[in-house]
Amino acid sequence: MRFTHFFFLLYFFVFLNCKEEKLQLSKIEGVQIEITDALTVNSEIEAFIKPYRNHIKKDLDSVLAFSYATYSKNDGKFNTAIGNFIADAVYSEANPIFKSRTGKDIDMVLLNHGGIRSTLNKGNISKKTAFELIPFENSVVIIALKGTQMNSLIDYLRKMKTAHPISKLNLILNKDFEVVEAKIKGEDIKNSKTYFVATNDYLYNGGDNMRFFKPNDSAYYLNYKIRTILIDKFNKMDTIKPVIDNRFIQIK
Repeated sequence: MRFTHFFFLLYFFVFLNCKEEKLQLSKIEGVQIEITDALTVNSEIEAFIKPYRNHIKKDLDSVLAFSYATYSKNDGKFNTAIGNFIADAVYSEANPIFKSRTGKDIDMVLLNHGGIRSTLNKGNISKKTAFELIPFENSVVIIALKGTQMNSLIDYLRKMKTAHPISKLNLILNKDFEVVEAKIKGEDIKNSKTYFVATNDYLYNGGDNMRFFKPNDSAYYLNYKIRTILIDKFNKMDTIKPVIDNRFIQIK
């Protein structure tokens, strides 16, 4: 018995005094597991999930409005009907909230072309439509920018030559893509004035290389998702019929 204890202690001390071996990763292997109809369904799990799935499907498929035609973010060079609709919706739905909290109005809206991920198809519009158009969790942020900083915003739009959704901003370029006119709510931009620009938190943090939002005088988070804004706007309308207009154009 004592011999056994001695052997155990000897082994224990030898083990402790061994130098720790350094292990190195030599290879990583992955195996693709395909999800096909061949996989069997667990009836108990399916029964548990079914009422929740049906409830969500019913909610997402509920009709909110009607789209007069099919609208794509690629329908225009500098502004598009669907982009105009979304930017205008952000203004109309977010401005009352911003004004109730600050006593001030939003001056303009700037979103990003890439944030629109689907077409608005002709026919019934549902909550699912809003999730397809704006699948991201981005929320509205209002940024206070000096008029001098607005020049960087205008210059960005001029150089990008992309139909980024805007509202309350009118921008005219000549054939050489130089700014002929830039107005906010019909007025020339004043260097000394502070403008409240509505965008989303992704762009505020530099997304799509929109670096001009920082530094700023202040930023106001509304905790209001762009997608929720669309749902609220759809709920207020019967027929959606947006148009391409002259808010951002090029003259020859």
